[in-house]
Amino acid sequence: MEIRAGLSHALGAAENALGRARREEAAASARFDRVRAAAETRQRKLAAARDERLRSVEEWHGTELGALAGAAAGAADRAAPGEAGELWHSWEATPLPRAAELRIGQLLLPSAPEEAEPARPWQWNDPEKSGTAPDGAEPARPWQWDDPEGSGAAPEVPALVQLLDHGHVVVQGDRKLGDDVVAALLLRALGTSAPGSVQVIGYDPEHLGGGLAGFAALAPPKVLTFVAPNGLSALLDDLVGHVRRINETVLAGEYSSLRELHAATKRRPEPWRVAVLLGAGELNRHERTQLERLLRTGAACGVHLIVHGLAVDPGPGIECVTAAPGTDARMSSGGDLPVRLDPGPPQSVLTATCRQIAEAVAAGPAPVALDSLLPEPGEQWRESSATGLTAPLGDSPQGTRVLVTLSDYPPHALIAGPSGTGKTNLIYAWMGALASRYSPAELAFYLLDFKEGVSFARFAPGRRDQSWLPHVRLVGVNVNTDREFGLALLRFLGAELRRRADAAKQHEVTNLAELRAEDPDGVWPRIVAVVDEFQVLLAGRDAVTTEAVDLLEDLARRGRSQGIHLVLASQDISGIEALWGRPALVAQFTLRIALPRARRVLAEQNTAAESLPRYHAVVNSDSGAIEANQIVRVPAAGDREQWGALQHRLWRRLPAGERPPRLFDGDVQPRLADSPDFRALTAEDSPAPVALLGETIDVLSRSARTVLRRAPGRNLAVLGTRVDEACAVLATAGRSLAAQYSRDGARFSIACFDQDARAAAEALHARIPDCGWYDASNAEWLLEDVAVEATAAWPADRPHFVLLYAADAMPGGKAAGDQLRTVLRQGPERRLHVLGWWRGAGLLRDALGGPASRTDPIGAWVALDVHGSELAPFYPGTGAPNWYPRPWRALHFDRSVHRGAEVIIPYGAS
Repeated sequence: MEIRAGLSHALGAAENALGRARREEAAASARFDRVRAAAETRQRKLAAARDERLRSVEEWHGTELGALAGAAAGAADRAAPGEAGELWHSWEATPLPRAAELRIGQLLLPSAPEEAEPARPWQWNDPEKSGTAPDGAEPARPWQWDDPEGSGAAPEVPALVQLLDHGHVVVQGDRKLGDDVVAALLLRALGTSAPGSVQVIGYDPEHLGGGLAGFAALAPPKVLTFVAPNGLSALLDDLVGHVRRINETVLAGEYSSLRELHAATKRRPEPWRVAVLLGAGELNRHERTQLERLLRTGAACGVHLIVHGLAVDPGPGIECVTAAPGTDARMSSGGDLPVRLDPGPPQSVLTATCRQIAEAVAAGPAPVALDSLLPEPGEQWRESSATGLTAPLGDSPQGTRVLVTLSDYPPHALIAGPSGTGKTNLIYAWMGALASRYSPAELAFYLLDFKEGVSFARFAPGRRDQSWLPHVRLVGVNVNTDREFGLALLRFLGAELRRRADAAKQHEVTNLAELRAEDPDGVWPRIVAVVDEFQVLLAGRDAVTTEAVDLLEDLARRGRSQGIHLVLASQDISGIEALWGRPALVAQFTLRIALPRARRVLAEQNTAAESLPRYHAVVNSDSGAIEANQIVRVPAAGDREQWGALQHRLWRRLPAGERPPRLFDGDVQPRLADSPDFRALTAEDSPAPVALLGETIDVLSRSARTVLRRAPGRNLAVLGTRVDEACAVLATAGRSLAAQYSRDGARFSIACFDQDARAAAEALHARIPDCGWYDASNAEWLLEDVAVEATAAWPADRPHFVLLYAADAMPGGKAAGDQLRTVLRQGPERRLHVLGWWRGAGLLRDALGGPASRTDPIGAWVALDVHGSELAPFYPGTGAPNWYPRPWRALHFDRSVHRGAEVIIPYGAS
């Protein structure tokens, strides 16, 4: 029982344990199911999160690499703008402002694999670690490349190499493709630079220049030169010597490279020299040494090498290009990225571009801008001219500015150059450089142009532009027939020289610098007188030439100490007899400027000007000695807009009320209303009235005059057959006399005996109030009246002016002639004056009584188309005035004031 009871108890306990175990098993199974369901749910969520993250990573990689590719393309566009990176189908030579990198092909960038492959968007497979793709697929390349023929997900990035201002290029690999790379580099370098700024030296011993045959058009203007097959050693020596010269004379320790000099000064003093070495075999030790020197130091001095077919070790500044077809080409700066090389330039593009460059080089370099000579805006008018005038005239071949000085030494300048070589442009440039540095109180210009033109007219107010160059005091243009105006300028300068010399004596000094120091309140600017085509002034063998040469010699000899400088310009000074006959005069012009093909302005053995290109000049401050030559590149100063902008800037700095310069234009007829002397006349019933006759040819714009005081001979005769000019002189005299009297202050009578002059006489009659009018019908009344007045016992209470038009045609015969002679002889003392026009000097002599009669009754005369020999009876002494008639020019002589006759210009219609 006990055993049964124990077994029963054990069975019950076992059943209970089994039940509990089964219940625990069911709970565990349920818990397991729950955990497994939760795990499956978690796995699904993680898979979804993983897939989402992978997609975002794919998108980010795609966007980021696309942006990087775009940035690379943009950087390439900036590094190779315009024609440096343009494809050949639309390529044209277009110079760039700075050296650019040059395109040789397309740089191939990595791109995403196909969408079917569940891989990362940008895949890099390493063949060394995994030579075969999984699942038996084709082996993967190190990079998956973008297809340029496809949709172009990534922008195209050109493969660029640095050449000009940076380094050298070594081409290896396929010979044909390498030749295309060399041609492309050369053409892009030439086409993106100013014509002539790249000089190419070709060395091709294997093909004897055939490798550069497409560039043959550049050989005549010396843009391309070929070296003989045995000339490599000499070529390398020359280039090394050139590098040494650049370092010593151009960079001179101030700059580390020509690129740095160009960035600092905006000037490039030397062209780039590109030596193309197309295979050279084995180099000897000397050649290898020189080549290494050039590879190491040449780029800083503008010497660059393009080597093809010659082994060169890699190094800094050397771009190695491996030419191969397809995507097998490489470049050292591109790392492992493949390059698809561009085809060579089309022959038509190559030929047309080379011809265009050759024509531009043959035409000469384009000039630099006028602004290159000007100081900074804040530095204008800061210089003092006490000791001299110094300003740049342009750049030397080394890029340094060439300064030109006018002072005690050198005091004066001669400029020579044939027509079209830029003589006027040089004068403009020099004037602009001086005017921008020195104020009008420091510098004064007197400008005279003897050729037919208005080169200097822009410096004076005109109809279109009322501004003027503040430094200009006088402008004379179109004076080729008015040599007297050049003489008047020299007389004026001579008077100014005497005035300054007198002031120097008073202050006990010897030169202008000392005078300015002793008299700081005085106005003593340096005077620069520019006479263009001055040979016209010295062309004749007459009194004008004789006096002009004497004045020139005096000014040249003594003007230096008083700050008066002469600048004489001519197309050819070799034949000026009056100049070279005075060696003492020529010796004073120590500053010589010769333009291309100028003759004799330099020393006899100095032929530097014969080979000058356009816009260049030889500046020599030692009378033309060879060792003093300086070559200067003159900027373009003739552009009206550029010069106008400078002139307006300077003009606006003038104080209000400043008077413009005197403008004398030989082709413009002056007007009486514009005459300062006429405007100054007032109605004061003057006892010594002044008859104005015309404008004198002088610096001060004076009017020629004759004073009709109470004295014998105070009559005026106008001689000649030109009706308009004679009427103009009489009208000027009549109007000026009428302006000096009140309405009843003087009596005027006009008698006209020439039908052609009637309109002019009536016009004058209408201008003068209460003026008597006479003609052939009533002339006897006038003669009787004035004859009685001339013989009266007492002078009249007011003056009487009788104006006779064609007095030689006056009717009345001998009786009228006697009456007129009585009036001429006795009238002036009784305030009766005759102003008559006789149509010939002989006719006036007949009116005075014939060849044996005295000419004293005519104290003043104006000769029009009358030769000087006919005026001998009316001229003092035994000679005759040197006068040849010219249209609208007259010769005026007044025996009471003149030692010799003066040329005047009759005033035209107002």
